[in-house]
Amino acid sequence: MRTPTIRDVAARAGVSKSLVSLVLRGAEGVRPEKRAAVMTAIQELGYRPNAAARSLSERRTRTVGVLLNDLRNPWFVELLDGLNSRLYDSGLHTLLADGHLNRRLGEDLTRTFTELRVDGLVAVGTLQDPQALRTAAGQIPTVVVGTREPVLPGVDIVANDDEHGARLATEHLIGLGHRHIAHIAGHGAVGELRRRSFEATMREHGLAAAAVVEQGDLTEEGGYRATVRLLSRPRRPTAVFAVNDMSCVGALSAAEESGLRVPRDLSLVGYDNTYLSRLRHLWLTTVDNASHDVGRRAAQRLLDRIENPGRPGEVELAAPFLEVRGSTGVVGEG
Repeated sequence: MRTPTIRDVAARAGVSKSLVSLVLRGAEGVRPEKRAAVMTAIQELGYRPNAAARSLSERRTRTVGVLLNDLRNPWFVELLDGLNSRLYDSGLHTLLADGHLNRRLGEDLTRTFTELRVDGLVAVGTLQDPQALRTAAGQIPTVVVGTREPVLPGVDIVANDDEHGARLATEHLIGLGHRHIAHIAGHGAVGELRRRSFEATMREHGLAAAAVVEQGDLTEEGGYRATVRLLSRPRRPTAVFAVNDMSCVGALSAAEESGLRVPRDLSLVGYDNTYLSRLRHLWLTTVDNASHDVGRRAAQRLLDRIENPGRPGEVELAAPFLEVRGSTGVVGEG
């Protein structure tokens, strides 16, 4: 059976090929009855536009490259859902690349995206090679998501308000009566913002001397090792605020291995509100970083930049909120 063409659609709808093209592009100015006739013909014929041909005629591929810092991080799931849904509504599809694999192979995946002539690029999380991103941003519309680095001319940044989120977590623990609070820190600009906010909040409450920071690496293993070190201190903390949920899961494992009960003996707070924190046997108190909203906002920023690539870059922050579950409690309770 012959595959229907745009000429067949035009003949069935009783319109010109150019008008069918206008309808397929979602162009304005097409009379409603003509648009309806074209859409009916498309449905009846089972017509599917030739993506390659359309790309050549429009000089667009209708694809967006998404470079993730590390695909293993569960925080990206909801962000991608928000990003993809908004881009899909605008007729764009995404191509994913894993920055972790990129580093292992020693390849520059941003160059791959530029060679594929994607319409735009979204960089998610802290990337190891900002120079490669700088080069790509000079060629295609680019948005940085979920971090504050690198700051590049003509590149928008869409992220969570990490300082406010860390303050919410720290004040929650202080409000429960905790005074000896530790923070498992992360790396990069986001980790720095959360650490500084934790320290500032403790200082404002007169608890600077009781604030302890232990370095982690954003992984479960890193959170476990950091907590083992914290619990080995002469005066162990009664609460731990971890830089992300994965680190917090590691902290939970270390606490249980040490014979401590959460939250009776040790309260734990994570960050990101990933699916891990919602697992019933974990049920972590955590900061929701509005990842779905961040994804949708990033998609809209990219769409705007595709239409107007010359405008200055801007920073847009989404407001976080605290999700209180079962891993935090009043100090000494029980």
